[in-house]
Amino acid sequence: MTTTIQDPPALEPGTLRVVPVGGLGEIGRNMTIYEIDGKLLVVDCGVLFPEEHQPGVDLILPDFSPLRDRLDDVLAIVLTHGHEDHIGAVPYLLRLRADIPLIGSQLTLALIEAKLKEHRITPWSLTVREGGRETLGPFELEFVAVNHSIPDALAVAIRTSAGLVLHTGDFKMDQLPLDDRVTDLRAFARLGEEGVDLFLPDSTNADVPGFTALERDIGPVLDDVIRRAPRRVVVASFSSHVHRVQQVLDAAHANGRRVAFMGRSMVRNMGIAADLGYLRVPDGVLIDAKKAKDLPDDRIVYMSTGSQGEPMAVLARMANMEHQIEIGRDDTVILASSLIPGNENAVYRVIDGLTKLGAKVVHKGNAKVHVSGHASAGELLYCYNVLRPRNVMPVHGEHRHLYANAALAVRTGVPEQNTVLGEDGVVVDLKDGVATVVGQLDLGYVYVDGSTVGEITDADLKDRRILSEEGFISIFVALDAQTGRVVVGPEIQSRGFAEDDSVFDAVLPKIIAALAEAAEGGTRDTHQFSQVVRRTVGRWVNTQHRRRPMIVPVVISA
Repeated sequence: MTTTIQDPPALEPGTLRVVPVGGLGEIGRNMTIYEIDGKLLVVDCGVLFPEEHQPGVDLILPDFSPLRDRLDDVLAIVLTHGHEDHIGAVPYLLRLRADIPLIGSQLTLALIEAKLKEHRITPWSLTVREGGRETLGPFELEFVAVNHSIPDALAVAIRTSAGLVLHTGDFKMDQLPLDDRVTDLRAFARLGEEGVDLFLPDSTNADVPGFTALERDIGPVLDDVIRRAPRRVVVASFSSHVHRVQQVLDAAHANGRRVAFMGRSMVRNMGIAADLGYLRVPDGVLIDAKKAKDLPDDRIVYMSTGSQGEPMAVLARMANMEHQIEIGRDDTVILASSLIPGNENAVYRVIDGLTKLGAKVVHKGNAKVHVSGHASAGELLYCYNVLRPRNVMPVHGEHRHLYANAALAVRTGVPEQNTVLGEDGVVVDLKDGVATVVGQLDLGYVYVDGSTVGEITDADLKDRRILSEEGFISIFVALDAQTGRVVVGPEIQSRGFAEDDSVFDAVLPKIIAALAEAAEGGTRDTHQFSQVVRRTVGRWVNTQHRRRPMIVPVVISA
């Protein structure tokens, strides 16, 4: 799919404009902007977690540039559920305008409010439930219960004068969920009878045939693994996966073990879920992590973060022997989550590290300790047949997921020309029941690096990759700018290139000769002399060592 930047035309009155600024072609950064009659509605505002080729980056945000000059037109941010890829960027958007109302379910708002507290932001929020309706200017919103791997998830139906849109958020159709809260197919059918003009479905598992397995199927497996474990058990999962944590608590309690939460986000999120009644904690099962070390090894389960191999999360630090809990022989580690695309190498490094320390590592590849929170192809086909949407724009997925979802829609009778496949920033106008691509915005990644937001560029990341993979060479030279004669140096130092800088002895005469030749050719500017040094060293290093390190010459006139 090639992207051609094209400014959209002015929006006509009564036309609904839909702009996904994140979540297309990636698993994360989910955010969609709806506009009609001069007013904007945002659905979700999530983050994307960095991959190995983005060193030093903490988070990746959606590009807020379509909103920056129109913040006063934003009526609200609707949050479909409490996962980071749907709420994690809210604090950064509220830095631009702190009083944008947040709309979501009880648990979703509790999770984001806790996060906002860390950013010292007090939001204006409105709690909604399935079946509820809210009118915001030209938008009439109806909220529909959907089942996901976190409680209280909602789809949102958006009615405007241009038509009816159904935005699912993340969902699946587990018919025996732990909280008995199923996806409301009756509401889907009612919306289908009304006529869905544009359907934006979750695409993550669109290329997986059949139906997503039941969450309840994991319980007996966890119980068996914990019962057989001779020593300590460590379970790693997402810090907001309430259903998975519930099953760990139940299995630990059934086997006479206590549970200690590890990781700040795990402690915070599970505390919120328990306080609101979404997490049912058996009496006496929880124990403070500091006190857990006093228990016998066969009486403790640690519930931790780090299932994606994040270098600073609890599990990775355990694998690197940088955590207070030292993993040893006969310990059992359970990775109770799926692999987010791009994290495979990091996760397998953690698995290898834990195995080397003597632990038995149980994961999705060798035991049924995880089921997906997303609808597979069979469930999506049901939705298409129930809704009979006029137009479909698959969201939330990499390109193969989006294409697979569109193909499912076509198989159920949606005309191929009525399926919209795009990238982040695609501009789609809905008018008279027809969805048309009318533009493509030039949107990029916004990197959070420590306390800086948006200052790191792709060029900076390229420099970091070069430093980490190829090393660094600095060259200092003081010369007579008139003659090119070297007065001091060349002095060469390197990092991550060679243990002994004497390897550069062979290039020193080449630098001196190249500077003299440049001076004879009329060069007098120190910057130009610096480029001569860079090219000379670069050619030599590439020829002799087949390397391309970062080369930083410093030339001064003496």
